[in-house]
Amino acid sequence: MHPHQHNHYQHQAHRMVHTHATAHAAAEPAAAHAGHAPALLRRRFWLSLVATLPVVLLASPLRHVLRLGTVPGEMIIVVVLSAFVYGYGGTIFLEGARDELRARRPGMMTLVALAITVALLYSLATTLGLPGEPFYWELTTLVVVMLLGHWLEMRAVGRAQQAVTALASLLPATAERVEPDGSVHEVPVTALQPGDIVLVRPGGRIPADGIVVDGESEVNEAAVTGESRPVPKHPASPVIGGTINGSGLLRIRVTRVGQASFLGQVMQLVAQAQQERTQLQALADRVAFWLTLIAVIVSGGTFAVWLAVSPLVTAVSRAVTVLVIACPHALGLAIPLVVALSSGLAARQGVLIRSRQAFERARLVDTVVFDKTGTLTRGQFAVAELALAPDWSEEQAIALAAAVEAGSEHPIAQAIVRRATERGIQLPSAEGVTALPGRGVAARVNGQQVVVGRPTLLAQVPAWLESALATWAERGVTVAVLIVDAQPAAAFALADEIRPESREAVERLQAMGLQVVMLTGDSWAVARTVATALGMTQVYAEVMPQEKHEIIRQLQRDGHVVAMVGDGINDAPALIAADLGVAIGAGTDVAIESADIVLVRDDPRDVVSLFELSRRTYRKMVENLGWALAYNVVAIPLAAGVLAPVGVVLPPAVGALLMSLSTIIVALNALTLRVGHHHGHEGHGAASS
Repeated sequence: MHPHQHNHYQHQAHRMVHTHATAHAAAEPAAAHAGHAPALLRRRFWLSLVATLPVVLLASPLRHVLRLGTVPGEMIIVVVLSAFVYGYGGTIFLEGARDELRARRPGMMTLVALAITVALLYSLATTLGLPGEPFYWELTTLVVVMLLGHWLEMRAVGRAQQAVTALASLLPATAERVEPDGSVHEVPVTALQPGDIVLVRPGGRIPADGIVVDGESEVNEAAVTGESRPVPKHPASPVIGGTINGSGLLRIRVTRVGQASFLGQVMQLVAQAQQERTQLQALADRVAFWLTLIAVIVSGGTFAVWLAVSPLVTAVSRAVTVLVIACPHALGLAIPLVVALSSGLAARQGVLIRSRQAFERARLVDTVVFDKTGTLTRGQFAVAELALAPDWSEEQAIALAAAVEAGSEHPIAQAIVRRATERGIQLPSAEGVTALPGRGVAARVNGQQVVVGRPTLLAQVPAWLESALATWAERGVTVAVLIVDAQPAAAFALADEIRPESREAVERLQAMGLQVVMLTGDSWAVARTVATALGMTQVYAEVMPQEKHEIIRQLQRDGHVVAMVGDGINDAPALIAADLGVAIGAGTDVAIESADIVLVRDDPRDVVSLFELSRRTYRKMVENLGWALAYNVVAIPLAAGVLAPVGVVLPPAVGALLMSLSTIIVALNALTLRVGHHHGHEGHGAASS
């Protein structure tokens, strides 16, 4: 993980606290208030746990097992601590219940709130003299277990939506504005107006959309458009705010600022797409909703039936037992535990889950759309092929070209120098290096005049180069020529290098029954070459960022569940529009912010691990829900006294014990996720870490 990336996640963790509430407000009324911040839940859990321990020791069957003697004022201790746990730890559930009922969607929160309130009131009544057994320890352990489940869940869910701010950060804070009198002043970017002239120095960020009025350079637009090659700029060329200037000095007339600009439009798309994302309601919530209804109905029915045949005390005791027993500890932990474990497992593999619901959706995905530049390819040039003049060797050509290019930051120069380093070629020294803006570089090496640059430098194409140039043009690669003493000596084909892991990733996804699609802003020629190499049949090329978003929408309208894997800002709207957005590698912050899942490594095979883990996680969740429900199916009728006629009555304490047992089973089942995972991934882990 890059250092800047690490900090990014650290402060993500702090921000997550407040943003979760808004992110999920639409979907989970329960989570709609700040009481669900992980830090707060953690504090409430630990304090409630500390208060619960004495209650369990003094008021549960454990007391007899441990043969504890009487403690002075023990009743007061138990009552006070129970009331504290109810008031301090339980408020989250009471507020959650209020929100659920307001939204007319009673669920887990309502059930927990009902059970703990009834248990507390009934227990206080028994303490004040009503015949019957109090529920103090059941009440406190219930709150603690539910808090633990809730805290684990929030910690795993934590997701911030900061895409828009990250997009804005692409623009520099200040710009150098050229005043009418020719003087240059530094002004805030927000002060720029259409018509202003700004100066952009080599390596600087372009502050706003505009048109070049003076100067020649090449601009790196990869972050914004996905174009892998630096784009040559000369007077009258349009430029985009947020892109990075190359080696020339540019004067630019500003044409669009703020919301009208290219970045502004992408930001609006991102914001809209974020609002329209629907949340897949957690399965446990739906189950809890039915469980609440059943528990309330059964509890009411139990009360009525027992009242007809026995004293009021028995009827109340039975009805309360039903409510307390129905409260699903196991159900409360069934999902959060699996989530916490799968998030941990994923993180160890370099898969960071930012939206749990999207992660759950991953198992439904049938179409995976990959951005090309920086995702399937490295996003940096490499020398793919050479063509040499007669009597020239690769070593000679590379040595001369790399000598001239050695000091340059230009991507093409770096690719040639990297090739020389990989081959261990010693570089001669170059003198009098001069840039030919927009065309290339010239220098003297070993007394020879050497020029490296665009094919336009050739007066005419020599015979040995004709067929190579034709092939390269078809494949859309970038070409640099080496001219020594005015004679063409070699030509280099430079292309964005395909990641060695990409082919395996595509094959494995196809083997899982997924359709794999490539979507790129790059040219058709380049896209087809890469697709053929990777065995992909569906390709969209020369696509603008706004169109990427539209293509994802179209695939969804055709009935597909779509995952989008990308790294650039131009992918942000598409990442959000997709059912599952995956940002790969230390991509730009924007892509990370708009994605549901972030892959720390640049290895496309991690996408495969993600889908495998999602499918197994879902399976575990369903198994756990099964276990949790099975317990309720048995326990609720017993608590209601269905078998009372044959002398089998479930005392609350035994019910609570059963409850703990089902919780333990669920926890152990969740832990098997690790075991299965470990076996399934040895090969891949070794290969990619």
